[in-house]
Amino acid sequence: MGYEVTTNDGGCQVVVGADTYQLEGPLTTFFRTDAGRRVADCWSVRLASFRTADVVRIRRLGDHELRAA
Repeated sequence: MGYEVTTNDGGCQVVVGADTYQLEGPLTTFFRTDAGRRVADCWSVRLASFRTADVVRIRRLGDHELRAA
């Protein structure tokens, strides 16, 4: 599982292993959580952060899409 993040400069990055994301001040941060959880908490692992103002689109990717990328 993961997310594809498109930014306003035309860039596109894939955050592999992310289960969820949330806003943290001026940043949108992607997290890996324990199996069966969708909530970012103190046990979650931060994988990547982007300036929220720069994010144009966030698209969730399934495992089959990640293997093809």
